[in-house]
Amino acid sequence: MDSDGEDRGRGEDSWFGGNTLVIIAGICAVGLLAILLMANWDVVLLNRADMLRLVEASKAGGGGSIVVDVQNKRIRYSRIHDVQLGKYAVSGKIDVEYLDPEGAGRLRKDVTFHTDKLDTQAAESSIRKALEEAAPNVNYNDEGGPDFWKQYGIVLVVSAIILVMFYVMLRRLAGSSALSFGRSRGRLYAQDDVGITFDDVAGIDEAVEEVREVVDFLKSPAKYQKLGGRIPKGVLLVGPPGTGKTLLAKAIAGEAGVPFFSLSGSDFVEMFVGVGAARVRDLFQQAEAKAPTIIFIDELDALGKSRGASPMQGHDEREQTLNALLVEMDGFSSNAGVIVVAASNRPEMLDPALMRPGRFDRQVLVDRPDVRGREAILKVHVKNVKIDETVDLRQIASICVGFVGADLANLVNEAALLAARKNLDAVTMKEFNEGIERVTAGLEKKQRVIGVEVKRRVAFHESAHALVAFSLPNTDPVHKVSIIPRGLAALGYTMQRPEGDRYLVTQAELESQILVLLAGTVAEELIFDDISTGAQNDLQRSTEIARGMVMEYGMSRLGRISYRERQRSAFLVTGPGETHKQLSEHTAREIDLEVKRIVDESIVQVRHILEERHQALVALSERLMIVESIEFEELRKIVDENTSGPMVVPRTSEKRKKLIASAPPMLDSLGPQGGIAEGS
Repeated sequence: MDSDGEDRGRGEDSWFGGNTLVIIAGICAVGLLAILLMANWDVVLLNRADMLRLVEASKAGGGGSIVVDVQNKRIRYSRIHDVQLGKYAVSGKIDVEYLDPEGAGRLRKDVTFHTDKLDTQAAESSIRKALEEAAPNVNYNDEGGPDFWKQYGIVLVVSAIILVMFYVMLRRLAGSSALSFGRSRGRLYAQDDVGITFDDVAGIDEAVEEVREVVDFLKSPAKYQKLGGRIPKGVLLVGPPGTGKTLLAKAIAGEAGVPFFSLSGSDFVEMFVGVGAARVRDLFQQAEAKAPTIIFIDELDALGKSRGASPMQGHDEREQTLNALLVEMDGFSSNAGVIVVAASNRPEMLDPALMRPGRFDRQVLVDRPDVRGREAILKVHVKNVKIDETVDLRQIASICVGFVGADLANLVNEAALLAARKNLDAVTMKEFNEGIERVTAGLEKKQRVIGVEVKRRVAFHESAHALVAFSLPNTDPVHKVSIIPRGLAALGYTMQRPEGDRYLVTQAELESQILVLLAGTVAEELIFDDISTGAQNDLQRSTEIARGMVMEYGMSRLGRISYRERQRSAFLVTGPGETHKQLSEHTAREIDLEVKRIVDESIVQVRHILEERHQALVALSERLMIVESIEFEELRKIVDENTSGPMVVPRTSEKRKKLIASAPPMLDSLGPQGGIAEGS
């Protein structure tokens, strides 16, 4: 699966890494043993006078002895022998007997003694004379030269331990040590190692066809070369997170039948300048040696950010790494037979020199799947899941608008876990619906204790959302309304599900969204004569929609003018902050007043709707207090039973009359939108 160099590195790491502690402990034990062997800790220090007395006492034979006081202890030294006469010291063996009551009778034989002496002729002659007179009862000889191991053994053992430990540390840090900074971290995959083909990639058929051409060229290049065509040097996969860019790259690896290097853009960047550039060169050298090959770089934006885009000082290491990549992809001596496939969800941040033809010739959009794509993705993920015959994947795909491949995989897994928790034999539609709510709204918290007054307020709040959404045109159908807490802070929720994929939003739809968002706080004001903090998110979203209508979409009295410059990512929800055009104080005030006007008029409309349908609002709230959640069919039944006369949508009559007066005659036959009757 990996390159030879990496295999060797893993083998060495497994030997050194898995047994490092054992190796270090063994080295320390050997060193300690050597020190104990070379260093004699049991040594008696005799002064020169006591040593001469003991030699004198031994003249008569029989192992003469003397008694001395050492640190208030009486000790007998006897039987001096094996004396070594050195240049600066006299050493040998003696017997030591303790005479104090605490250690009486304890005898230690052949204990080493040590006596210092001056390097003078007088000291040498006096000691030698005493030893000669005591002979043969005391044997002695001149000490030879210094013992090499005794003199340098400890230093050598300690040095060897330090060197071995340093070597082990270098091997452990092989991936980031100075010895291998310039080596590429790319992994080499074989076709059998991946196990993913284009058949495992669903919902992005257009993207698959684009990259399938690259694979086909590698398998049969003559088909394209005979017409003068050449394979793209680089293919950039762009799209939102979770849409399957990396999965598509794995499928390329499984289908190509050529060596495939895979690594992340962050693998090139290091703290030291020049390291990333060396890794780029090493990667392309390895790839060129095995050409034809494919190099996959995930999260390219970590490496290829635009140079000079930031007002702050540039990052020298990243810029040098990017320069090396530019040269390797299309430099003076570009690499033939090496195709670079990269993935990024922030293409707007990539350097223009990297994006130009000749480097990345083709950009492939891996977008969110439509309803058919979502159904195909669900079919792939339910292959290993036992589902009930009643499960309709088409219906599930239709209500999962906006879900990407990763969301759908998570949905199938959540449904399977819910079914297993209930000890079911198969996954049913109920588990899939619960899984959708769990993925979108969060975990249900049935155990949370909520007071009756708070629960009643939440019931009116959510009932108002559902009632206004049910009453207005241009709104998504209400799927479910609940007062069961979910997620981090939601005490209740109203779930609306789009009827299909939406690519444009009209002004009427945006206005209806504002009305639905403001319904909760207006209902609290009507019922309780007070408002709560529960509408904080509703107010934030409605104000943002109104400001977008004024500043971006030209849907206000200020005209069709854009007052906002966005620098947000095309595929990420969060990204670089937005910047505003240079606006005068007067224009900024007009924008604020226009936003306030839209919100205020929406509040008036919402109040009118809730007053007209007060009976339905109360009935919905009372039902929610009992059952805690209401589906669409029950919602429609309650509204129909508690609404007298036609449903009233404020200002639709005036709007319709103006539309009919200014429209062609054929428009006059159109009925009211969404099945809602005209009102006053």
